[in-house]
Amino acid sequence: MKAVFILGAGLLLPVLAGRPARAQWAVYDGANHVENVLIAARELQEVNQEAQSLLNEATMLANQARNLASLPYSTLAPLEQSIAQTQQLLGQAQGMTYSTTSIDQAFSGTYPAALASPTSASQMQGDAQTRWQNARAAYQDSLRVQAGVVGNLDGTRDQVTGLVSSSQSAEGALQAQQSGNQLAALQTRQLADLTATSAAMARAQALEGARQVEAEEQARAQLTNFLNYGAGYQPGSAQMFH
Repeated sequence: MKAVFILGAGLLLPVLAGRPARAQWAVYDGANHVENVLIAARELQEVNQEAQSLLNEATMLANQARNLASLPYSTLAPLEQSIAQTQQLLGQAQGMTYSTTSIDQAFSGTYPAALASPTSASQMQGDAQTRWQNARAAYQDSLRVQAGVVGNLDGTRDQVTGLVSSSQSAEGALQAQQSGNQLAALQTRQLADLTATSAAMARAQALEGARQVEAEEQARAQLTNFLNYGAGYQPGSAQMFH
């Protein structure tokens, strides 16, 4: 009986081995799954880091672009124009100009240290008239320069308003710096206007003072001429009847 069972099993096994399998069972590898998840997480972290790095570089470039952007508002042309106007007013000085050569020539002729004696009355009168005209013209020139400086105040106010507005809306360091530089230039122009005004006023006062000093010298010369009447009365013989 045992021999028959063994023989039957031997005959059946080859038959079963030749038939196709109807079902296969998948084998789950937990360690391999965890390792794959960790690898994916590391790759995602690297991608996020690269993206953040690119974002930081883009932000840095944008900030650099803002820092290098020029200020859209400029006061250079109005400043140059106002300075040129003040220089033109100073250049229109009448009589004795702002020139050392002109000053030396005038003081050698019209404002001498001492008047020659005797001096003709007509020459004294002509020199005095010239000195008076110089003093009067200098006061007129001073008033013209002052009027020009006052006329610049409206433009100065508009320029300050524009610069302050531009500095408040400045996006970068360069714009803020340029705005500050232009404000400094505007203050420099105002100082130049004050200097021109002071120079014009000082010129008028100096010419008036020179006129007064020369008037004293002229009075001395006139007194000398008046007192220099010669040898005086000399007695002599006179024949009254023939």
